[in-house]
Amino acid sequence: MPKILVIGASGQIGTELTLALRERNGAENVIASDLKSNSALTKGPGLFLPLDVMDKETLQVHVKRQCIDTIYLLVAMLSANGEAHPQKAWQLNMQSLLNTLEVAREEKVKQIFWPSSIAVFGPDAPKDNCPQNSVLNPTTAYGISKLAGEQWCAYYHDRYGLDIRSLRYPGLISYKTLPGGGTTDYAINIFHSAGRGIPYTCFLGPDTKLPMMYMDDAVLATIELMEASEEKIKTRTSYNIAAMSFTPAELAAEILRQVPGFEIIYSPDHRQVIADSWPHSIDDSCAKKDWGWEAVYDIRETVEEMLKNI
Repeated sequence: MPKILVIGASGQIGTELTLALRERNGAENVIASDLKSNSALTKGPGLFLPLDVMDKETLQVHVKRQCIDTIYLLVAMLSANGEAHPQKAWQLNMQSLLNTLEVAREEKVKQIFWPSSIAVFGPDAPKDNCPQNSVLNPTTAYGISKLAGEQWCAYYHDRYGLDIRSLRYPGLISYKTLPGGGTTDYAINIFHSAGRGIPYTCFLGPDTKLPMMYMDDAVLATIELMEASEEKIKTRTSYNIAAMSFTPAELAAEILRQVPGFEIIYSPDHRQVIADSWPHSIDDSCAKKDWGWEAVYDIRETVEEMLKNI
């Protein structure tokens, strides 16, 4: 079994991915780390390390001491928070990646996973079925940092031979963790309102169509990508992946079908501009062809799971 370090394990993706990795590889082989120590991960089986990835020396000590051969780096400041603090977003998103890449190179780590995002696409990318190799001109600090990160990943693979793999996540929907300041967070918050029987005020307009994915599919895609044989990995920047696309109005209609009387109010704010710069749907044919990716959850199944568990 590989010895795995998950950095940012208390976050939205990190919590569920860490639990899935521990189930698959054994809790003793998956070390969770984060600045936060109040995660459920600290109470379960497996080691938890308080770790600031911005401290390269400490990161290197832990990688060496724990004999780590696989790293999942999930630390990031997301799109909406990044626009409020663009310099902090750039510093956190870039330096955490560069520290991890350098430690991986120096300690001969076998595999690294780093998440990118549909935020790398900008207004010049096709809106429908946006292809893998599209124009990339992001308009947010988050998107700019993700685009730069993709290039650094390709650089370290090409120059140093590091096996770095990445996915461009769409908006992610989960009931297990709270959203982390992204532009697609409405698709989580709406369920908390529906579950309490109160109207939801949406910060995007009713017709804002965006690519979305249920968290179980995101975890599945990540594990499948990392377990694919190296010769199957043809893209060393980041793979497009897709599951479904919908608007707030379409999501509200599906919730209304299952929660009679649910009400949504639209009050677009500064996040609308960010959403308008992104594609409506994603072409993930390269991921399907190279390593067999296929999503499981559609909008109806996602709504059923969210309402059942909120």
